[in-house]
Amino acid sequence: MKAKLVVVGAGGRMGRRIVALAMESGHFDIVGSVDTAEHPDRGKDIGVLAGVDPLDVKLSADFPEQADVVIDFSLPQATPKTLEFCRTRGVSLVLGTTGVDGALMAELQGLAEKTPVVYATNMSVGMNMLFAQVGQIADMLGPNYDIEIVEQHHRFKKDAPSGTALSLAENISQATGRDYPQDLTHGRHGKETLRQKGTIGMHAVRAGDIVGIHEIIYSTLGETVTITHTAHTRDTFVRGAVRAAQWLQDKGPGLYSMQDVLGIKRNSS
Repeated sequence: MKAKLVVVGAGGRMGRRIVALAMESGHFDIVGSVDTAEHPDRGKDIGVLAGVDPLDVKLSADFPEQADVVIDFSLPQATPKTLEFCRTRGVSLVLGTTGVDGALMAELQGLAEKTPVVYATNMSVGMNMLFAQVGQIADMLGPNYDIEIVEQHHRFKKDAPSGTALSLAENISQATGRDYPQDLTHGRHGKETLRQKGTIGMHAVRAGDIVGIHEIIYSTLGETVTITHTAHTRDTFVRGAVRAAQWLQDKGPGLYSMQDVLGIKRNSS
């Protein structure tokens, strides 16, 4: 039996691709497509908006009465409404929203005590491999290697630095005993900007239609090691989210990561 899926942020670029690839997978029936009340395409068939066959599901500001799973790639201000729906209806959740603060994370953890939740700042297979390895690499190289993270995204991205870049920094900090996020240096400007030992430099580029590039630089006197992940298309993240939604169907309550979904084991230092 197909799972009943609600897509939040369905009117956006990511949301439309989620609808299209969820239908392509053959594992889901779209029963709800949610976006803001002010969205210019509100009331239109989400299948048509996503470039697939009509689904007889209109883009709406309201959730349906029932569902099995929600995929939410919207904005943090929309997340509380999603959490409330999942909490009251007992619906599983895949959340890919970035910019989630401490208070919202506490709500998410509370929801995960009642229903299964996958939360990830990045749902690509390649990036989740890096999440599992960047800390181990930093620990192996040692404290004499300076670490800088440079992330690049399209001009329309609202938050900076990206949630993915912050997750990379957090994983490095956990593996090397750094104090996250206090040890982050966000960009540099001015005449007195000498690098402080043990910090992680963080730099955000916003330009054109760049889907996503993340570069981790480990550098010491005499050599530099650089690891780069490039997302060529948003479908990279969408396929991960659809996979996570399918994976959740037989899981009990809990807060899961994409590494759980993909079976990637984080190496400990």
